[in-house]
Amino acid sequence: MTKTSSSPEAILLVGGKGTRLRPLTMNTPKPMVPAAGVPFLTHQLARARAAGVEHIVLATSYLAEVFEPYFGDGSALGLHLEYVTEEEPLGTGGAIRNVASRLHSGPDDPVLIFNGDILTGLDIEALVHTHRTTNADVSLHLTRVEDPRAFGLVPTDATGRVTAFLEKPQTPEEIVTDQINAGAYVFNHSVIDSIPADRPVSVERETFPGLLAAGAHLQGMVDSTYWLDLGTPQAFVRGSADLVLGRAPSPAVPGRCGDRLVLDTADVAPDAKLTGGTVVGEGARVEPGALVDSSTILDGAVVEAGAQIRDSLVGAGARIGARTVLDGAVIGDRAHVGADNELRAGARIWCEARIPAGTIRFSSDQ
Repeated sequence: MTKTSSSPEAILLVGGKGTRLRPLTMNTPKPMVPAAGVPFLTHQLARARAAGVEHIVLATSYLAEVFEPYFGDGSALGLHLEYVTEEEPLGTGGAIRNVASRLHSGPDDPVLIFNGDILTGLDIEALVHTHRTTNADVSLHLTRVEDPRAFGLVPTDATGRVTAFLEKPQTPEEIVTDQINAGAYVFNHSVIDSIPADRPVSVERETFPGLLAAGAHLQGMVDSTYWLDLGTPQAFVRGSADLVLGRAPSPAVPGRCGDRLVLDTADVAPDAKLTGGTVVGEGARVEPGALVDSSTILDGAVVEAGAQIRDSLVGAGARIGARTVLDGAVIGDRAHVGADNELRAGARIWCEARIPAGTIRFSSDQ
């Protein structure tokens, strides 16, 4: 199976443990946590396919065994999927190098690379076009952010050529640009083959600065459409809601965009109020008088009568008691929060936990 230059291949980096997303990732790898009714990875695969990509290699590690049973060979999405599992963590660069043998393209052909925790409206075809027309060795999707202090900065010259990679700035003087690495790249296949094999490599800290120092051409393309790093539970909930609302584009949302997405076997009381891009998963139940705003209720969960849930995620099989208030909270799979509790400001309840009725009036993430 030889790929033509008109149909680039892609590598999806889906090996991370998703530590910041716990308890969502205790039983599920981060890319498989549902967003807008389907595993988040489905949105990335569907957007890549819509951009003309046909062959994608998934670089897996944490809970690697769950990907292939769900997606199979990819044919349901019009894709050819392959899976490569890291036996030991190899970092972003090492993971890319570890799957090189599964690529079919020639040395000078472009290979798309996506991080598995970024929700973006990136024009994928434009990034590939930029890469080809500038004859770059590597091209990077850059986005502009109001406060770049939490990110690595990527300044470019007037032609878009990358001039430096700067670590997270510590002082105002170090903020020389608002452009950051947005986590999507095009590599020439030969560049992937040049990454050291069988050892951890950071593409951000080692590969990119090394290429720049060696005189390689690294091109930046600024695309400031929708972009969100789904690394925290609050960001994940926001991303799911934005997919339902249509703010973040995806051909994989299972239904029409709007204020709510209720999957087929869910049971929602007629007077329950669902707003703000709320998702109610398969087999879940929302009882009379409940209010659910900008939240995700996963499969089989129960929201009892009169509960109020905002900007929160309720895990699969969990139960939220009557009149309980959740605001910015994450409830793990099969946890039970009794009636008349109040959890706010980043509160996290672990999988299987039991909170008796009327126990907590307020809790915050420490």
